[in-house]
Amino acid sequence: MNQFVVEDPALDSGSRTERAYHRLRQEILLGDLGANDRLRVAELEERFGLGLTPIREALARLASEGLVSMEARRGARVLEISLAELADLMKTRREIERLCLTESIQHGDARWEAEVVAALHVLGRTPLPGSEGSTTDLEWEKQHRHFHAALVSACGSEWLLRFWNQLMDHSQRYRKARHKGPLVARDVQAEHQAILDAVLRRDAAAAVALMEQHLLATEKAARAALEQR
Repeated sequence: MNQFVVEDPALDSGSRTERAYHRLRQEILLGDLGANDRLRVAELEERFGLGLTPIREALARLASEGLVSMEARRGARVLEISLAELADLMKTRREIERLCLTESIQHGDARWEAEVVAALHVLGRTPLPGSEGSTTDLEWEKQHRHFHAALVSACGSEWLLRFWNQLMDHSQRYRKARHKGPLVARDVQAEHQAILDAVLRRDAAAAVALMEQHLLATEKAARAALEQR
């Protein structure tokens, strides 16, 4: 048990499992735990101080989401990444994003527009990972996801949004696998602004085309980094 962690007697096993799950998930998506890293239950329990059972349950939940692989007698690992999976993942994400964005533009109201505008405004005021003024990647990733989520939030389909969220998780993992410094090769904010402008014009064709270019650029950068590995 981590001697610096003080357990709350009122904290039940379910709550500890949730904490373990969210902490592990965050470390995987931010790249703090890299592809194929071993996930030893005893080491994680010592680091998190949440108990062995919550750690095991969290790993099982992450395995069901395709973020962790569980092997008999070999324990758990962060799922490996590959060029083939990257291509399949991003192709699928572009298709789902196209559906979600088109439906959102068709059905979204003024409140939806305001939410998307506000999300990009906050993102634009958040330092990029690795840039001056940035302390951690977490806040930028949070606001980046919020902007993309706001864009598709009016699609009206819970199933599409479930698929979108899962694809977003895995594409973020690939982005973090290749990103270890400032995002200097692209003007990501300008790409986001162009998408927003098309959305506010209710020009679905332009918005979808700009989003596809945006996602293709992300895939290209991730592919180049994987090939160097």
